[in-house]
Amino acid sequence: MEIKTSTKRKAKMMLFGFEVAVILIMLFILYLVMNEANEGPRMVELDPEVLEIHEEIRQMKEEGGTMRGFRNIALFGLDAETDSQLFKSSHSDSIMIASVNLDTGEIRLVSVYRDTYLNLCNEEDGEHWAYWKANQAYFNGGAEQAVRMLNLNLDMDITDFVAVGYKGLRGVIDGLGGIYIDVDETELQHINNYQIGISAVLKCEYTPVKETGYQLLDGLQATAYCRIRYGGGNDYKRTARQREVLKAIEEKAKDTDLMTLTQVFNDCISDIYTSLDSGDVLELLADMGRYSIVEEAGFPQEEVRTTGNIGAKGSCVIPVDLESNVVWLHQFLFGDEDYTVTDNVKNCGVQIKEDTSRYLKQ
Repeated sequence: MEIKTSTKRKAKMMLFGFEVAVILIMLFILYLVMNEANEGPRMVELDPEVLEIHEEIRQMKEEGGTMRGFRNIALFGLDAETDSQLFKSSHSDSIMIASVNLDTGEIRLVSVYRDTYLNLCNEEDGEHWAYWKANQAYFNGGAEQAVRMLNLNLDMDITDFVAVGYKGLRGVIDGLGGIYIDVDETELQHINNYQIGISAVLKCEYTPVKETGYQLLDGLQATAYCRIRYGGGNDYKRTARQREVLKAIEEKAKDTDLMTLTQVFNDCISDIYTSLDSGDVLELLADMGRYSIVEEAGFPQEEVRTTGNIGAKGSCVIPVDLESNVVWLHQFLFGDEDYTVTDNVKNCGVQIKEDTSRYLKQ
């Protein structure tokens, strides 16, 4: 099996799943109503029987447990440079779980850090490849394998996803007329360097950001802003910038007219790959006004994670205690104060410790 590294890829793009997906899903409704002749987004229906949903999780929902009444959707932002890479052979450099409380409309977001060392559900390729960085799952087996990975390691019941290609973020932001972001001095040092690489891939011109402060950024500038990981930052800080962009997109979209939103969607339609059909979307988002993001966080938690170079697998974010991380996750998403993990999580946690402990002691 080929493991594709990222060290020398040309201007590797990061698409931040939710900030694009939440807008595109909303626009999807408009598309269904107003543009029935259009071909629409690429769709696939995932088979729940192969998605590593533990039987205990199924029973919990059927018997009215704490996960009942929630709908969990995986959001993947891909570094895809071609249309075919929406389906496979691109890394999901942004991985989020959007958990929607169907009774209250509250949405909780959790970013799963892309370098998190997890079970990729890749046992058929040999034990050595079974555990790797989380973003490798989409590269190996597309959305199905990436969803399986989340369910297996985190005791989730995800059956739906939205994935977007790298062109989508720029297109959405430009279509909305740009977004307002507060650029600090450290970020100013790097944002234009990232623009150079991105513009080379997109074969377009870029406009340098020349000053700090709260200002209107175009799509290319905002994409570059989200990629910054230097100057006092890291991947955790970059994730915070992703959330900042998300909020700015939502704010701008609320002030945008229906015709413009529809045009934005039509322009970006080819960069969407999803399991959500029209019925799914209309059921979930029939009343957009009910839904709001109330909390957001990252996985694994700071108190129970570390980083280390795990041999050929490079620098990884390591959940030093997977079980306690998953307990926290279920408390955060579902308010379950007494959650007990399944054997799947216990077994994955044991293997993670066995794989990484010898590197962490060095």
